[in-house]
This record gives sequence, structure tokens and C-alpha cells, in this order.
Amino acid sequence: MAGLSDLELRRELQALGFQPGPITDTTRDVYRNKLRRLRGEARLRDEERLREEARARGEERLREEARARGEERLREEARLREEAPLRARPAAASLRAEPWLSQPASGSACTTSGASGDLGASSASWLLPVDCEKKTDEFCQAKQKAALLELLHELYNFLAIQAGNFECGNPEKLKSKCIPVTEAQEYIANVTSSSSAKFEAALTWILSSNKDVGIWLKGEDQSELVTTVDKVVCLESARPRMGVGCRLSRALLTAVTNVLIFFWCLAFLWGLLILLRYRWRKLEEEEQAMYEMVKKIIDVVQDHYVDWEQDMERYPYVGILHVRDTLIPPQSRRRMKRVWDRAVEFLASNESRIQTESHRVAGEDMLVWRWTKPSSFSDSER
Repeated sequence: MAGLSDLELRRELQALGFQPGPITDTTRDVYRNKLRRLRGEARLRDEERLREEARARGEERLREEARARGEERLREEARLREEAPLRARPAAASLRAEPWLSQPASGSACTTSGASGDLGASSASWLLPVDCEKKTDEFCQAKQKAALLELLHELYNFLAIQAGNFECGNPEKLKSKCIPVTEAQEYIANVTSSSSAKFEAALTWILSSNKDVGIWLKGEDQSELVTTVDKVVCLESARPRMGVGCRLSRALLTAVTNVLIFFWCLAFLWGLLILLRYRWRKLEEEEQAMYEMVKKIIDVVQDHYVDWEQDMERYPYVGILHVRDTLIPPQSRRRMKRVWDRAVEFLASNESRIQTESHRVAGEDMLVWRWTKPSSFSDSER
């Protein structure tokens, strides 16, 4: 059927009594499905006609056989009456058990033909068209299941095509991949001539089934799970059907996007590594500058103490701020503040030769450093 041209498709539909409209890319699949359904209906009509003919022939044959059996029974009854009069009572009992035998030949034939007709109908019941509405026998269940699967197949194809069109440029200007339930129901009714009850039965089967049929039922809030048919607002395909070109373009776009994301992440990590290396280098430089500052402070405090011993200084201690002003020029004090603070902290906790004291100088309390010589060194000097 996929190889039919548009002209052949139109002729086939017209031959089956359907007048199609314009055949386009969007309606071609619909008309093909319509042709498939019409062919199936024509096949069913032919089978039904053959069954009717077979049923009629079977009824006629059974009617003749029943008439022959009735006449034979009547002849046998007459013979028994003539040969054995004493068996009249059992014969009467037999007649009471089978009252139709006491009828005249015409009545007997008619009754027998009716019975045989019932037998013929029961024996050829599989040939009759069966109305399976509200019936639960195996034959009807199989028919209902086949009709349900056909409806679901058409619904699945419709939703998959619509979702694929939405993903591939949206030529039909759809608002969403989720098709309104009324639109889906109208499409199914046009293609399969199914009633709304059958459509709702199909939705109920989807809700109650634990199988993934590729159709999502969504309500007003699409994040919530729908449990009843009356809350279904739209239907969406879980597997959009896209053409080869669309699939290739989407795959290429996905690949390019992933590559760009990878390079962006790589550039971010590289920049972060450069920033960390710069930070580590600054910390190392700051620590080295702190050690250099500690050495300078020790030299200044020690020289001041030596000068005091030689009576060149008035006090044996020197102010901390005085040492800072001596070592750091004014234009660098803001930049070197962190280095200076770390050096002062290091001396207070790690240098035993320098003691931090508080003295009143010029009427103000200030912190000073005093150089402390080892006791052995002091004794040797004495």
C-alpha cells in the first residue's frame, strides 16, 4: 500500500465508495489508513455474504433431512399400530413424551423443520455476524481486543506523527506536542468510525495497563499523574516519529551542543586552575616576604639593643610602630600591612629572643620589643 501513487490511492478509495479530498503529505497517511480500513470492511462484507449463502444452503438441507425423518417416524408408528395393538399404551406414552409425533404430517414437518432450523443455526453459528456489544464470550472478547488494538495503533501513529512534526520545525504550528483529547478523538472517529465510548475505553485500558504503550495521558497539571479518563486533557506520544533528515539534524545539533558544553567546561576548569596557581604563587610570595620582614625586624631590634649597651640609645626597647616606620616606606605600608601583621604574629609565637612589652612613652602606652640575650652569653660577657 505504501507503493501506491496519489492517483491510484484516489481510484482505490473511490472504488470503495469514499470520495477523498486533496492528497497532501499530511493527509496521505490518513487516506492510506482509510483505504486499509475500507478494504477490511469489504473483505468482511464478502465473508458475511458467503456465510449467509452457506447458512441458507445448510438450513435447506437440514429442513429436507428433518422432513424425511418425520415421515419415516410416521410410517414406523403406523406399522407398530397395525402389528402390535397391545403396544398402544406405550406408544401413547411415547407420544406424550414427544407430542410433536401426534401432529399431522404437515404440522409435523413444519415443527420438525423449525427444530432442524434451530439445529442448523446452532451448528453454523460461527458463520453468522455476531454483535459483540456487552458480551463476554471468547469470540467477542477476541473481536473487541482486535478493535481496541486497531484503535490504539491509529492513535499511536497519529500522536507519533504530530510529535515528530512538532520536533522537526512544527510545520502545522502546533502549540505543544500534547494533542487535545477532543482533537485526537475526532481524528480516530474519522479514520476508524469508532464511537466516543470505544475511544474512552481505549484510554481506560491505557490507564489500567502496566505496559508502556508509548502514549502519555496528561491532565491540567502535567506534573501530576492522571488516574481517571475524565481528567485527561491531552495526549502525547512518548516516541515522536521523525524523518531521517530531521533525525540527522537533531543528532548533529546535539553533538555540537555537547562539544561546546565540553569545551566550555574545559575552559572553566582551565581558568580555575590558573586562578588557583596564581593564588598559590601569591601566598608563597607573601610567606617569603613575611620571613624577610621577620629577619629585618630581628636585625633592627638586635642593633637597637647593642646601641643601648654602648649608651647610644636611651632605652633597651624599641617601639613596634617605630620599627615598622623604619622598615616600610609610607607608600608601601598599605600594601605591606598583611605581611607586617603576619610577621608580628610570627615573632610573638615563634621567636624567644624578642619579647613584646607595654611601656608608657611620652605619656602614652605603646607596645615595644626588647631584645633578650641568652643567659650563657650574658654571663660570658660579664
